[in-house]
Amino acid sequence: MKQFAVIGLGRFGESVAKTLAKMGHEVLAVDDNEEIVNSIAEEVTYAVQANVLDERALKSLGLRNFDTVIVAIGHEVKASILVTVMLKEMGVGKIVAKANDELHGRVLQKVGADLVVFPEREMGIRVAHSLASRNIIDQIHLSPEYSIAEMVAPSSFIGKSLLESAMRQKHGITVMAIRRGDELIISPDANQVVQKEDILLVIGSDAKLESIGG
Repeated sequence: MKQFAVIGLGRFGESVAKTLAKMGHEVLAVDDNEEIVNSIAEEVTYAVQANVLDERALKSLGLRNFDTVIVAIGHEVKASILVTVMLKEMGVGKIVAKANDELHGRVLQKVGADLVVFPEREMGIRVAHSLASRNIIDQIHLSPEYSIAEMVAPSSFIGKSLLESAMRQKHGITVMAIRRGDELIISPDANQVVQKEDILLVIGSDAKLESIGG
């Protein structure tokens, strides 16, 4: 179990905090809005109302003891930058910061964010890929070129083993798992036959995924 702190409980921050808590991690959720803090209190480990722009208030949260602090402050660009600076000066081990655009992201990196995320842009990319590729259900981008995707087994692979389909050799796609109804087959061997309605968890380049998922 890891310890996470989420600062800013807009849609992104709230979603991150609740998801981490459901995964069994210890989560401190922080916002300056009492109503928002009260609404999430039962779904995370701790929920605190605090003005994080007040350095003393920020220090009182004991954030140096957390594995990761997520700065999920919404459209207040200046606030997210200032909080990131203060967290870095406090010696927080890992800082993840939400950015609204590329310039905001570059500034966050320069002032100490270890990882910058672009939720709106990434969601837009995921939606676009899912719309363009009939078989792809969901997609997680690992880099600008490679992704992990969950897809309905393409019709051309049904009835063939993974070896026969030559998914890795011909298409450059690696099948990490197969979901078959309530059964989950982890690291399927080459002789595993793909069945109709199988859901494949695969990894590969976006171009290759789109070519077999479209």
